[in-house]
Amino acid sequence: MPRPLTETVRMLDSLGHHVEEIPLDLGVSWEEFVLGNARMWTANLAPWIDSISAATGRPVDETTLEPVTLASYRYGHQVTADEFVRALAIRNQVSRTFAQHFARYDLLLSPTLPEPPVPLGVYGDGADRLDGLGWLDRILDRSPYTAAANVSGVPSMSVPLAEHEGLPIGMQFTAAFGREDLLFRLAGQLERAAPWTHRKPPIWAAE
Repeated sequence: MPRPLTETVRMLDSLGHHVEEIPLDLGVSWEEFVLGNARMWTANLAPWIDSISAATGRPVDETTLEPVTLASYRYGHQVTADEFVRALAIRNQVSRTFAQHFARYDLLLSPTLPEPPVPLGVYGDGADRLDGLGWLDRILDRSPYTAAANVSGVPSMSVPLAEHEGLPIGMQFTAAFGREDLLFRLAGQLERAAPWTHRKPPIWAAE
């Protein structure tokens, strides 16, 4: 999303903000990040599904779950205690490393997603052939910036500052832990500078 990001930087400059380009260090490799999250997410998912199954009397199989959910359920049951603890360590490392950026910067800016909105069905194409790790790898590959903020536990907001073929393009702003006030103040400033309430998508439920 180079053009919308560049335009956002120019707007921020015009509003008096100083913007620098920096590499975003997670403290672990992307492969470790995906694997750790896959293990934690599916290991939590599996007992949730088992509890619902026990409460409703419904089986856990193809008749009750979509393929990716069932694959994630099965993957979660294979995660060992050692792997789960290692996944926790990865998340802790990411949180600590991510927090170090705020020693120098008030906010981090990135696109909300790395590409324009994709057509319906893209995420699910061939999903029946994926295991839990493969599914999460697909999801995080299409939303790496939101994933990093979520894992770190820091507040973020997506602001629709651009559009593509009538659909909004979000810019993600991330603050340090407990600094939602910075996001609210910036959101108000951005909405006054580039209002978006008048924009409507080509297909709009209100019409």
